[in-house]
Amino acid sequence: MKNIDKRSLENAFHLFETGDIDKIEIGTTKGLQQIHRHLFNKLYDFAGQIRTKNISKGGFRFANALYLNEILIKIEQMPENTFEEIIAKYVEMNIAHPFMEGNGRTMRIWLDMLLKSRLKKVVNWQFVDKTLYMQAMERSPINDLEIKTLLSTNLTDEINNREIIFKGIEQSYYYEGYEKEDDDE
Repeated sequence: MKNIDKRSLENAFHLFETGDIDKIEIGTTKGLQQIHRHLFNKLYDFAGQIRTKNISKGGFRFANALYLNEILIKIEQMPENTFEEIIAKYVEMNIAHPFMEGNGRTMRIWLDMLLKSRLKKVVNWQFVDKTLYMQAMERSPINDLEIKTLLSTNLTDEINNREIIFKGIEQSYYYEGYEKEDDDE
């Protein structure tokens, strides 16, 4: 799994370095699929494909695969004009969990692209504590105030700052358990 994570992280950096991120549809399922495909191309044969099987994590069942396409259409139609609306949409997409693997990493990039496009802000993920973030996301289907508060206190308008973007990507992979073996790589 570490090799997949390392290669996917390299793909994430490449997505930004090449400017391909600017070709991604903002706030849509298609855009989310484009990000996922870029991150996991040649690593998973399902890269960019909406799952057809049910999945769960830690006792939480994500959206039923049978209804997933209809759910994704509804999420796509949600408003995204304010921070609160964008986070509500992000939470719903997390509940949907449209891919077999790689949802969190994909959705955090998708969220930042939404925030950047609509509000001229991104989350400075390097300052978002992993434990607090994971707990807030686990509780978000019941109440999203905690995740809204956590992310709003870590927003920045430095939307084109390469260091903030790349450290944020590294932090996103850290949330999923990936740690670089050697800082000199």
